[in-house]
Amino acid sequence: MSDIALSFRDVSKSYSDVGSGGIAALDNVSFDVTAGDTIAIVGRSGSGKSTLLHLAAGIDLPSSGSVKAFGRDLATMTERERTRFRRDDIGLVFQFFHLMPHLSVRENVALPELIAGTKASVFEQRVRQLLERVGLADRAADTVQKLSGGEMQRVAICRALIRQPRLLLADEPTGNLDDATGRSVMDLLLQLVQDEGATLVFVTHSSEMAGRANKVWSIQSGKLELS
Repeated sequence: MSDIALSFRDVSKSYSDVGSGGIAALDNVSFDVTAGDTIAIVGRSGSGKSTLLHLAAGIDLPSSGSVKAFGRDLATMTERERTRFRRDDIGLVFQFFHLMPHLSVRENVALPELIAGTKASVFEQRVRQLLERVGLADRAADTVQKLSGGEMQRVAICRALIRQPRLLLADEPTGNLDDATGRSVMDLLLQLVQDEGATLVFVTHSSEMAGRANKVWSIQSGKLELS
């Protein structure tokens, strides 16, 4: 189905543990995310939120069940194919930014293109446009070490969007920010995703941030409840 961006079918994920024989992070999870949707998944620490995103990105593979992104089963791809798929079709935003401290703002935004071997002439305008959208065009030459937490997260969002991914996955994108900065960053993230025509799935422990999504799902002890 071409209008389904992300699909989980009977997905379970367990991690081996010598003491107990195994830890179940996800338990028989099934859902579909329609292209263009904005989905928030709420739950406490350790509930399985991050595991779900890792499976959605193909960073990890399910113990059972299937995960499909835009109709492609991630488990049937080679590791190289999954890496390329993440690079071209999926954008990732993390709680702790994961920026390269020795690089400039511009270089951090452009990093996925640089890794892909894209010529600067192809992506320079895109970098400038994104930085203008988030109010950081005048900081392009600064190292990210000079930025505030909110500014770092805005750079991370630009980096995630640089290759115009169809699916954006965000893991606690405001979790490391104060309330006012978090609201500002979430406003920006939602607006950019809408303007880009992308699909957004983000996990959060904040009911306020979750309330900004089109749909809010909850997860507890690896079980997902759809609203």
